[in-house]
Amino acid sequence: MSTTLVKPAEVERKWYLLDAAGKSLGHVAAEAAVLLRGKQKVDYTPNVDCGDFVVVINCDQAVLTGKKAEQKFHITHSKFIGGLKKVQYSKLMAEHSDLAMTYAVKGMIPSNTIGAKALTRLHCYQGAEHAHAAQKPEKIEF
Repeated sequence: MSTTLVKPAEVERKWYLLDAAGKSLGHVAAEAAVLLRGKQKVDYTPNVDCGDFVVVINCDQAVLTGKKAEQKFHITHSKFIGGLKKVQYSKLMAEHSDLAMTYAVKGMIPSNTIGAKALTRLHCYQGAEHAHAAQKPEKIEF
């Protein structure tokens, strides 16, 4: 029995639709990360980008459990003196919930070229409307 190693030209990509309404932000992000990397596929190869396209809708209705909304911050630094910026997750979810979902997924994929390429296939939307109806994404229930 031999192991099949897929080549980058042989990868077939599908479109998946995840609905985040009423679900935990982390659970939706974890499912999206698995789909982006392609780890659910039978012919998954770690050194080849074999993931799929993922559309996440209703990010504004995703839930943060516990006290994360008040206690968790998104922190960035410009690498200049005094360049620290902290945004509370309650404010981030109210104004830019699609960015909060993107940050969560970004933390769950590898920090290399394959992970960076996978992030370009993630599309997050605050509402139920999205611009990818022509691709006929397959809705995933989890």
